[in-house]
Amino acid sequence: MRQIVLDTETTGLSWEKGNRIVEVGCIELIERRPTGRQFQRYFNPGREMEPGAQEVTGLSLDFLRDKPRFETVLDELLAFIAGAELIIHNASFDVGFLNYELSLAGAHYGRLEDHASVLDTLAMARERYPGQRNSLDALCKRLGVDNGHRKLHGALLDAELLAEVYLGLTAGQGDLGLAPLGEPETASRLPGAVAIPSAPRRVLRASDTELAAHEARLQKISAKAGKCLWPGPAA
Repeated sequence: MRQIVLDTETTGLSWEKGNRIVEVGCIELIERRPTGRQFQRYFNPGREMEPGAQEVTGLSLDFLRDKPRFETVLDELLAFIAGAELIIHNASFDVGFLNYELSLAGAHYGRLEDHASVLDTLAMARERYPGQRNSLDALCKRLGVDNGHRKLHGALLDAELLAEVYLGLTAGQGDLGLAPLGEPETASRLPGAVAIPSAPRRVLRASDTELAAHEARLQKISAKAGKCLWPGPAA
């Protein structure tokens, strides 16, 4: 399975108020393993950063002014995520902004969901840890992911942390060992796992004494209940 861990940074909290994406960061996973392929771009939003957004990202319009506009990089981004499962924390936020950007670029782009499926790790975390804080920082602490270097929010940095958090949330969801009889078991998809060859299956058959005892038990049940739903060999 090909998955893309994705995060965005924006000029503010609401695309409905005209806020725009200023950074996209993506990490590629194949069969739950990072491939080393990444996608990261800054964008000129054509508007000022809101004070709160500038504070948490450290980005300013002065820094972003010479960066490309989102629509000029859109085809490259869509090619990178095409057909993948997107892993996003609080997906409704990022998907809302991405769909807004797609709509500004042209109706022919459709919606993000036309290009990739979406998995929300915030929903996963809330199901696993109900009633607890499930922010990215809280999950890093809970799952032992080192985020000490995260002084500011950044799309690529947050995608890297989220990749580790996702693997922690889904630890153990590898191969279930359901290979056909006679074929070697495949290795678990978890990093570091090894394949365990299947051993020959032993077939244990009941002895004559055990069969006679079983038949006597069925007859006793039939005599007491009037009918036995599991007839013996003579039936």
